[in-house]
Amino acid sequence: MKYGLIGEKLGHSFSKTIHGMLSDNPYELYELERDELEEFMRAKNFLGINVTVPYKEAVIPYLDSIDESAEKIGAVNTVIRRGGALTGYNTDFYGMKMLFAHANIDVCGKKAVILGSGGTSKTAFAVLRSLGAGEILRVGRTARDGVISYSELYEKHTDSEIIVNTTPVGMFPSISGAAIELSRFDNLHGVLDAVYNPLRSELVAAARARKINAEGGLYMLVAQAVKASEIFLDKQYPDGTLDKIYNHIKRDKENIVLIGMPASGKSTVGRILAKKTGRKLVDTDELIVERAKMQIKDIFASLGEDEFRKLESEVVAEVSANNSLIISTGGGAILKEENALNLKKNGKLYFIDRPLSRLIPTASRPLASDREAIEKRYAERYGIYCEVCDQRIDADCEANAVADKILESF
Repeated sequence: MKYGLIGEKLGHSFSKTIHGMLSDNPYELYELERDELEEFMRAKNFLGINVTVPYKEAVIPYLDSIDESAEKIGAVNTVIRRGGALTGYNTDFYGMKMLFAHANIDVCGKKAVILGSGGTSKTAFAVLRSLGAGEILRVGRTARDGVISYSELYEKHTDSEIIVNTTPVGMFPSISGAAIELSRFDNLHGVLDAVYNPLRSELVAAARARKINAEGGLYMLVAQAVKASEIFLDKQYPDGTLDKIYNHIKRDKENIVLIGMPASGKSTVGRILAKKTGRKLVDTDELIVERAKMQIKDIFASLGEDEFRKLESEVVAEVSANNSLIISTGGGAILKEENALNLKKNGKLYFIDRPLSRLIPTASRPLASDREAIEKRYAERYGIYCEVCDQRIDADCEANAVADKILESF
């Protein structure tokens, strides 16, 4: 191959898309088992490669030379072949430094924790040091030279102010879970996660829910790719290239999620948005009906609300792992915090705020079957919709106008 990415599992990667926006050169995703790495590196059948987990340190013995900054870090994510010689670079350093700036997280003098002990954690350490962080701790599953355990982190360092996750916990396809219990840290100023798929990991979503400045790894991914491509092609891209690509990919991958009261028009608006954007519409209520093989009112009648909510959470978790969708949710979906967090991992939540007077009760909606019920639900839920949404949409108008408002915001 000419250019590409090597790693163990690459189904989650956006790198081919990013490099395709930077140049016309073919860029391949090349999955390698650990016992295949030596043969691949010694064959040198490439012009330039990016390197991801778990090979950022493992490739170093096969290089003829290594850039000074990469050597100091002890990790390589970019390799170029000049003639028959391989040279290694670390563009992750640039990418992570740009991510801190993009997230507007000031680390100067602050106590920082790096989750993970691999190549990316070494890069994070170098970046934090260059930005003037105070105490910097690396955390791994087991304690060893320079790395403390998670138990020690919880026992002695819950006063940490900055957390950087470099582990793959929360990465697609297993997007549930976070590397740490964020609730144990009461002094946090910022959280960064190298995970970029989903766009916002559970760690990032949880931090934002606590009003902590937090950002996922997409900006870092794009930044390091731009720098790597400049090395590959011996050129410099114009100012603004990084932000242009980042905004394009974020917009392309992010789901449009519709929340709001029963009868607020979510399904209708969803169909209009799907037609206007060419995106697939997923209605969580329809998926629940399909899975249960009965209508929602019958689920409530025969199995109860608790079983319905359980099914709803399962469906929401599965749907949330995907990209580029229009997602229409049931009226009560965001009542459970886990559902809101899951939907926010890849989605922007739009509250379709239709006036109470225009919400029409129907027998098919068990909790909004008459005027009294719908007024009760409205009083219970309105504040929650406002709290969890990313954007409130005034829906005192026709469905097409609501869809246009959402697209203008998006």
